[in-house]
Amino acid sequence: MKYDITTKAAPKMPNLGKGTECIKLLTGQTSKDMHEPVVPLLFPPLAAHVCGAEFQYPDNTWKEVCGIMANIVADSGDNKGQLTPLVEALCRDFRLHDKGVTDELVDWQRKSNANGGKDSTARPNIGLWFPPIDTTAAGFLLNSMALESEGRTQYFNLPEVEMADGLCGGHKKLSQMIRNIYDKARTGALRATKDGVTGNTILRVNMTLSANPYSARGFYKHELFNGTFGRIVFSYKPRTDRDGRIPRQGKYNDAFYARLDAYLARLGECKGRYVIRPLNKLVDQLAGDMATLADLVDDNILWDLSKRSLVSAWKCGCVLWILNGQTWTKAMGEMVEWLVYHDIWSKMQIFSDMLNGKDADQMSESQRHGPKNMLDSLSDSFSEAQLKALRTQLGKSEEGTGTQLRQWVYRKFITYSAQTGLYTKTDEYLNGSKLRGES
Repeated sequence: MKYDITTKAAPKMPNLGKGTECIKLLTGQTSKDMHEPVVPLLFPPLAAHVCGAEFQYPDNTWKEVCGIMANIVADSGDNKGQLTPLVEALCRDFRLHDKGVTDELVDWQRKSNANGGKDSTARPNIGLWFPPIDTTAAGFLLNSMALESEGRTQYFNLPEVEMADGLCGGHKKLSQMIRNIYDKARTGALRATKDGVTGNTILRVNMTLSANPYSARGFYKHELFNGTFGRIVFSYKPRTDRDGRIPRQGKYNDAFYARLDAYLARLGECKGRYVIRPLNKLVDQLAGDMATLADLVDDNILWDLSKRSLVSAWKCGCVLWILNGQTWTKAMGEMVEWLVYHDIWSKMQIFSDMLNGKDADQMSESQRHGPKNMLDSLSDSFSEAQLKALRTQLGKSEEGTGTQLRQWVYRKFITYSAQTGLYTKTDEYLNGSKLRGES
């Protein structure tokens, strides 16, 4: 494992080397403190440009790069708003398309009204690629129906997380819809319009959301264990020092747009089915790393969350592959790996107490912490009783001590001496910096 996510410090983003030039171009338009927090939020709008391409996941299923949802979480006034101009830059072609189809719809409505609603011309079957944030539940469904025939992904950017409830008719329905969006499933509902149109459309949606820690905890409070929470990528920016300097953003000049449009063209032109073997090999390796991490901290919740973090990061890897002219590089692999750890670290920093069943209202931000590597907390030689005491201290059951010890022995983290009755950390573990998140 390359990153240690058991500390308050965020996993450091790798250098943006060969193959990640588009990400470097985009982060160059934000202040330095926003480079890492904003990166996961770039992939939903980028991926929304891809239409007509599928990629084979390591489990042999074929997936599109829709269903990517990311939520940036930072304190109020801590520069989350820098995402909006980036989104607008990425979606200029969406805006142009939407203006054209909106003008067509307005023209149809004008003619229909002029004839007292008796115009025999059917309502144009048009869909917006970048719908407004005040889209109603009925409008969301109708727009999804219009875009299904094109295989087009609609993209939403919601500057306040609570706005998402309005899309689907309430929070409970949104929770179900997010699960369907992630899985590219059908809506599971039929809705009638005034034209007598019903729909149970395939959902191709990408979404970015913004929240402060308080609103994020309130919004997802009842979604932590039903699959909704794990399907969303989180990017957390901890509170920063009061340095008294106004952050500088980019200028979005013609040279920037010329470079950006060349990348967007690659996304739009990608069609067909692909197997990105180095990416799939990396994700297989990361799945093993996630199992190792879950054993070190004895946390089934982390293990469950990691499965969808892998899929989300894999989709981002597919986008990077397209942006780089359909070739793979080491730097792209490093970015995908970081995205997995950054997502899990962010979730644990914001929601760790809630995920562990503790009283969220009684715990401050400074008191919350992520998963703890229990083996690092023990001496090089230790007894079963010492691990049992540590588990009790961390709020874990004593009954799980034996299972955890067997897992550590199996993974060659420790050995057991029947003569002394002690467990000893192996040289492989002590010298294996990758296992312990050291650089």
